[in-house]
Amino acid sequence: MILDSETKAVENDHGDELRLWLRLLTCTTLIEGTVRSRLRERFDVTLPRFDLMAQLDRAPEGMTLSDVSKRMMVSNGNVTGLVERLVESGHLDRRTSESDRRVQVIRLTKLGRAEFRRMAAEHEAWIADIFADLTPKDVRELMRLLAKAKGSAQKSASRRAP
Repeated sequence: MILDSETKAVENDHGDELRLWLRLLTCTTLIEGTVRSRLRERFDVTLPRFDLMAQLDRAPEGMTLSDVSKRMMVSNGNVTGLVERLVESGHLDRRTSESDRRVQVIRLTKLGRAEFRRMAAEHEAWIADIFADLTPKDVRELMRLLAKAKGSAQKSASRRAP
């Protein structure tokens, strides 16, 4: 039997904070794996492509590559490859910025927006199914506690920043 990191940590009697970190990581890995698999099987699309399209769906006027990479927390190089493939498939439009000729602005095409919205509707249903065993009260409490954990992590990161 293969044990996940969380189970191993419990068996090795590690501290609560380490076990919490591993529980969060296990949940994230399980959920992300499920979403990746469903996107691939149902729409033949990767999670990064879906994420890029989601960012652009929120900005109908378009976004610069730099803004997209900041929002997705990935390098410009990673975004460039995704953009190229989505432009080739007809899902994105790319144009030069009117204010700065060195800057490219990308946006969803009509096809891209329609296909993304279809994927997003199913994605939302998948997420609801993943969390179906949680009550609305559970969700609110988990959101509250995760916000607190996020704040703690941000505070720790700022203390360590050079």
